[in-house]
Amino acid sequence: MTPAFTVEQLFAELWQDYITRLCPSAQQVHQLLEEETPLINDHIALRTFNIAPLGIETLAKPFLALGYKEGGDYVFESKKLLAKHYEHTDPALPKVFISELKVEECSTQLQAIVARLVAQLDANQLLSPAFLFAGRLWSLSHQDYLELAKESEYASWFAAHGYGANHFTVSVNQLNAFEEVVEVNNQLRESGFVINESGGEVKGTPEVLLEQSSTMADRVRVAFTDGEFEIPGGFYEFAKRYPTASGELYSGFVAASADKIFESTNS
Repeated sequence: MTPAFTVEQLFAELWQDYITRLCPSAQQVHQLLEEETPLINDHIALRTFNIAPLGIETLAKPFLALGYKEGGDYVFESKKLLAKHYEHTDPALPKVFISELKVEECSTQLQAIVARLVAQLDANQLLSPAFLFAGRLWSLSHQDYLELAKESEYASWFAAHGYGANHFTVSVNQLNAFEEVVEVNNQLRESGFVINESGGEVKGTPEVLLEQSSTMADRVRVAFTDGEFEIPGGFYEFAKRYPTASGELYSGFVAASADKIFESTNS
């Protein structure tokens, strides 16, 4: 795949889609936390189904073409998810966390709905990196959305929103006004944001070299074939990384923490 965007252009497009369609409140978070230097984006996260041609590898291609390499693999048994993260040789560039639903492990009803969605797909749309922020590439009824949500909040979210970053992440390490993730949470609460409390408001510890928190997802209006409805969109995450034995900041993820971060989009 020939890069159609520079890394900076690709993330700029992903950001624009994120603040326009999925998480309008992200602008307010930016204003609250931005200091003299622009905020550093620690990572973004993307979702997909594991059905060809929609699997993790398809989403990773544009990033690999821009110099990203595979980082780690993660398994989320209870949510029936697999994930990989990718990082660039330039540590200042955001990491990319891509997850997929193991559709074959879900109910026959969920599999049937997903099959109907994938059947509508024009695979040519996946040839340009622009699909990463193209939103939903199929029609979906609100009824099917609700059916998916009964079994998998992840499946319903992706079916409704399609491609786009479900979150961006502020690197707490760069902030001067706040040293701890909990201090960022307190500032956000004072400004009216709801923090994801699943598994505790701060997920992870210095011992696992990563602490994370997040807002609960914005409610956004989405058009379905049977009407327009308000559902959970995107959220904002905050991450503090700790140095490894070599002195470099830990660059991976912690599955137990990420498992709870996924729940930021639960309805």
